[in-house]
Amino acid sequence: MKKVALVTLGCSRNETDSEELAARLANDGWELVANAEEADVALINTCGFVEAAKKDSIDAVLEANSLKQGKSKKLKKVVAVGCMAERYGKELEAALPEADGILGFDHYADISAQLNKILNGESIQAHAPSDRRKLLPIAPAERKQPIRSTKMGEGERVLRKRLDNAPVAPLKIAAGCDRRCTFCAIPFFRGAFVSRTQDEIISEAKWLADNGVSEIFLVSENTTSYGKDLGNIRAMEEMLPQLAEIDGISRIRLSYLQPAEMRPTLIDAMTSIPKVVPYFDLSFQHASAKITRSMRRFGDTDKFLDLIAQIRTKAPLAGIRSNFIVGFPGEDESDFQELLKFLGQARLDAIGIFGYSDEDGTEAETLPDKLDQREIRNRVEEVNSLVEQLLSDRASERIGEEVIVLVEDRATQEGRAAHQGPEVDGSTYLLNTAAPVGSYVTARVVATDGADLHAN
Repeated sequence: MKKVALVTLGCSRNETDSEELAARLANDGWELVANAEEADVALINTCGFVEAAKKDSIDAVLEANSLKQGKSKKLKKVVAVGCMAERYGKELEAALPEADGILGFDHYADISAQLNKILNGESIQAHAPSDRRKLLPIAPAERKQPIRSTKMGEGERVLRKRLDNAPVAPLKIAAGCDRRCTFCAIPFFRGAFVSRTQDEIISEAKWLADNGVSEIFLVSENTTSYGKDLGNIRAMEEMLPQLAEIDGISRIRLSYLQPAEMRPTLIDAMTSIPKVVPYFDLSFQHASAKITRSMRRFGDTDKFLDLIAQIRTKAPLAGIRSNFIVGFPGEDESDFQELLKFLGQARLDAIGIFGYSDEDGTEAETLPDKLDQREIRNRVEEVNSLVEQLLSDRASERIGEEVIVLVEDRATQEGRAAHQGPEVDGSTYLLNTAAPVGSYVTARVVATDGADLHAN
């Protein structure tokens, strides 16, 4: 039996892609192994979002190639897939000869055949990247070679194989994006926004529940757009109650909400439907109206604070996180101070700060009034210093609050409360307990450590 090791970089959407690739390969007789040195093929699912992620992806390919050239007597081929492979294609093939193959998204449907060709010494030419926004989207996307769960009804299917045993798992509800943010290249290589059908999503949620998952994390490039291509912009509000009825699912969490597309009915659903946690991953990106317009994001301090107030009126203990770009072209001192003012007033639970850098092929790359990189670094340091204190203060506000913690590490009793998203937010550490992974423990917050909570 041929063996393959999957190495996944980047976001939770990439994780779901890796599990789809794993399912396709397992269906065709491949054995999945954890270590590349034990595999015939190392399959690197790359990320192409920002420079640091690209570097990590290249490093992963080089590391696997080093294994192939060194201590591993079994590893024969190293193949790159994922966003970076799709985004750069032939250019990456020329720059990274250590990869034996560069496969794009269109290769996923017959990934097993492609890897067999590469193992047999055939050369598969990398594609010349094109603007996938120009492709006619077909919704819903048809899936092939399904994996069936013994507990699923006739006609229900899931093309996915779990690669870990964590009690939380992402569930992709759509792919692509129709927005045209000037700093973002994702629509170019991911294509137009395409929703999966509710039936397909619910089937996969049931399958995840049957396979040990109790918290599902709905992911896409823009979750607030779910259903618009199906002719129903309120499809999310209709689907959430159905997901909540699934036995074994205790929590439902939404990711990447576009502030400009938030609507009262969605806020109501996220704050009132049982099992849906009041967790708002709102991508503000900036607070200056001038800068958000230049980003094609829109909104400003007052509008964003009003949205936050609407949420906290419905759910006072809601968790709210966001990301911000510092040093965007044209950001003057008044814009920067406006961002600092907003952060000081918003009382966010988690904040990601990114210094602006040009992304290939984006409109922002051509904008005037670029800031010096040293100035961007200085501003990032200043914001991060403020954010560290703000998050610590926000965590301290939760002392005395009762939280329900999903345990994810038995040794440290580390887990997450409802207001904390997986991997990107703070954690809650349980004191004087020995709860198993996957259990939900009700506790009261007694202390904090930065953004992290300690509860008893």
